[in-house]
Amino acid sequence: MKRVLLALAGTTFFVMPVSAAQITNRIVDSVQLTVDGPSVTSTRLGSSYSVSGSNITASTLGQLGTSSATAPASVTDGTYTVTTSGQAFNFSETAFVGDTFTATQTSLTSGGRVDEPKIYSSSTQYQGGTAGTLAGTLTVGGVPTVTAGGAGSTGIGQRTVELSVFQ
Repeated sequence: MKRVLLALAGTTFFVMPVSAAQITNRIVDSVQLTVDGPSVTSTRLGSSYSVSGSNITASTLGQLGTSSATAPASVTDGTYTVTTSGQAFNFSETAFVGDTFTATQTSLTSGGRVDEPKIYSSSTQYQGGTAGTLAGTLTVGGVPTVTAGGAGSTGIGQRTVELSVFQ
């Protein structure tokens, strides 16, 4: 065994260098342009009526009248008197007439906006965007460019560079 180790000690080993033949370079350019559309969100509220009090006598109670799918209920006031004259009393009568039904929404104008929206008691309206000067450019060897647009528009330019060695 000692003789084998002595023989190997005088031998020179040559190792081949690692090859870097597998190098990949990838460049991806992209431009995304978006113009928001208009929207209207509405919640139709119904009619309500309430009455409360103390030391009050009702001759006729107030009430809601009939309603339909297209019309809110009507409100009829009640007739109330103080029960014991000269003593403290409190009284509250509250009525809310609900929304009238709207079957269709105003159509969009040529600019893509809702000019006269039909809304209910609880509504949110977004007019939408305009392209204006919104633009994006991709060129060979260049970085993507984006030109700002009008309100409600978005432009995103992106360059992704990937370098892989020994893939």
